[in-house]
Amino acid sequence: MRTLVLLALVGLGAQLVDGSLGMAYGVTSTTLLLAIGTNPAAASATVHLAEVGTTLASGASHWRFGNVDWKVVIKIGIPGAIGAFAGATFLSWLSTEIAKPLMSILLLALGLYVLLRFTLRGLRTDRLGQPLRKRFLTPLGLVAGFMDATGGGGWGPVGTPAILASGRMEPRKVIGSIDTSEFFVAVAASLGFLFGLGTAGINPTWALALLIGGLIAAPIAAWLVRLVPPRVLGSAVGGIIVLTNVRTLLSLDSFPVSDGVRALVLGIIAIGWAAAVVYSFRQHRKAVAAEKAETVGEPEAAAATAV
Repeated sequence: MRTLVLLALVGLGAQLVDGSLGMAYGVTSTTLLLAIGTNPAAASATVHLAEVGTTLASGASHWRFGNVDWKVVIKIGIPGAIGAFAGATFLSWLSTEIAKPLMSILLLALGLYVLLRFTLRGLRTDRLGQPLRKRFLTPLGLVAGFMDATGGGGWGPVGTPAILASGRMEPRKVIGSIDTSEFFVAVAASLGFLFGLGTAGINPTWALALLIGGLIAAPIAAWLVRLVPPRVLGSAVGGIIVLTNVRTLLSLDSFPVSDGVRALVLGIIAIGWAAAVVYSFRQHRKAVAAEKAETVGEPEAAAATAV
């Protein structure tokens, strides 16, 4: 029972982050399942099974709040589903000895990308309104879908920053469209795992616990996306993913290190993570202050011109 409650809380927290940032439900949930010893393919399959429900609820909530661009959803969602099915089938054929370190490395890479991307660069907004082309969204969907299925997460960490970096959509619409299109990815990945694994190793009770937590959080997250600073949240989530997966890798027989070295490495990462969150928060406050100053300066400049 304690495990189910923990999974429900993880599902709730992960969906709050995913729905307000456009990423990290799969990465966060899969990382936890790996940490408690779940088979990598079964972990990804369980998470994607839960995501069928959470992404549907999240997409409906974002649509209700006006956060969805349906053209982008279709253009990226269909190739994403193709990539996810291929990735799920590929992961199902790998042995556990190969799959666990491979998945942890993929998750670590995604976590580093999220952490560095949001901490150092923030968000770009100078191209708002320009259309996103199919030749950009189709390969992005294929790669993100494949990464999502093989890494247990990756649709958001790959897709959301890529579209945000283009500067062509409002952040809330990027997040809403990515979350909505993830429904296609979750369905395709689940079918791929059922094709490759059958029901072996998939824990429907765990999937249900993750789903319940996600369903509670979905409408809250769709509302929060208008309020929470994505830069700060991105740094926080990226750090959690990096710390957890480094811990997983250092616990494998492939990386024989002493407890003291492990503690030192994790301590250094934790300090760097805290510094990244503080830096992102300060940069966010500076950006808000600069925006307010610019807004106040415009009427003053107009008054001076009139005089």
